[in-house]
Amino acid sequence: MIEKQHIIDRFTSYVTIDTESDPNSDTTPSTKKQWDLANKLAEELKAIGMEDVTIDENAYIMATLPSNVSHSVPVIGFVSHFDTSPDFTGANVKPQIIENYNGKDIVLNKEQDIILSPDYFEDLLLYKGQTLITTDGTTLLGADDKAGITEIVSAMEYLINNPEIKHGKIRVGFTPDEEIGRGAHKFDVKKFGADWAYTMDGSQVGELEYENFNAAGAVVTVKGKIVHPGYAKGKMVNSMYIATDYINSLPRLETPEHTEGREGFFHLHNINGTVDETKLQYIIRDHDKKHFEARKQMVQQLADELNDQFEMEVVTVEIKDQYFNMREKVEPVMHIVKIAKQAMEQADIKPLIKPIRGGTDGSQLSFMGLPCPNIFAGGHNFHGRYEYVPVESMIKAVEVIVNIAQITAQDLSKFKSEEE
Repeated sequence: MIEKQHIIDRFTSYVTIDTESDPNSDTTPSTKKQWDLANKLAEELKAIGMEDVTIDENAYIMATLPSNVSHSVPVIGFVSHFDTSPDFTGANVKPQIIENYNGKDIVLNKEQDIILSPDYFEDLLLYKGQTLITTDGTTLLGADDKAGITEIVSAMEYLINNPEIKHGKIRVGFTPDEEIGRGAHKFDVKKFGADWAYTMDGSQVGELEYENFNAAGAVVTVKGKIVHPGYAKGKMVNSMYIATDYINSLPRLETPEHTEGREGFFHLHNINGTVDETKLQYIIRDHDKKHFEARKQMVQQLADELNDQFEMEVVTVEIKDQYFNMREKVEPVMHIVKIAKQAMEQADIKPLIKPIRGGTDGSQLSFMGLPCPNIFAGGHNFHGRYEYVPVESMIKAVEVIVNIAQITAQDLSKFKSEEE
């Protein structure tokens, strides 16, 4: 399989390029600096021998590895994103290589006393004896999802260098702006031309996901009346007090910090208020479609009740759906999940099949006609200074991609039999 140092060198060459996306931008990609890595990736795909390498006006990259078998084989794809989250800076990333991790605290930054500790991040102990790549404590790392890109490019390179491994046609796609929810918006599924695909965008080694949240965003606007406080009796209406009533009316235990698994939530992530007007920004999440719709109804119902109480419209709500649970689109073609499961087992990996407590490009792509489960890329603690990735997990991900390519070139009837 791919040499460890080769993986390290490729990954570090990607993460040291700043590709932070910007939710306040209306361009695609949302930041010009994403082009720096996009152009590098397009050239690298050509250099390793991929064919039909394209990069469009929005920085979406596609490439082909032609089939090397004579019989008809489904076209499969692998997709990752090259932007990093705006939640934490991705500028001047200085990756640190921790060889033969000893299971103890890792000093990320001595000057600022920033420690990556297994006492808090227990998953570190899964990787004792392995090689970890961490931050220097001042930036995120970018394993989300430059680990996925590293794995896909490395797997394609391995298949090109080992033509005795039989596979069908494989399509590769790299996208901008996934971290701001726009990674699939301008993805040309027809041009991609795959029967199905896999996003390499999960976390812990073994993760295999085909369920995600149904998601919506809600903006609750509360209108007040501003009057000089010395003359306010009977006249002033303080929007912030009404907003507080609204907040406290939602189920307090149905929030991210109190839920897990398939449990949904309401998440208040921003407040901006004055006496005259307060805006509350929520995200609404649930795996179950009926529960999801009920949550949206509750957000509106609470506004209606406050309006009735004040006998005027003081609260308005704007709700926008963001993405939906891809399980609906994947379940009719469950053989694509079974293939990934077998590919992991062949790599001596125990599959961890679980719902995603979030979204993925794969969700939007599935509803655009490209069923797209999500596979681990290996990183942990995304979007912050404590992010890290074990090199051995990236190597295993490369092996899984290669195994999927081989399995798909074989007789798929055993995988499809239960669907008929």
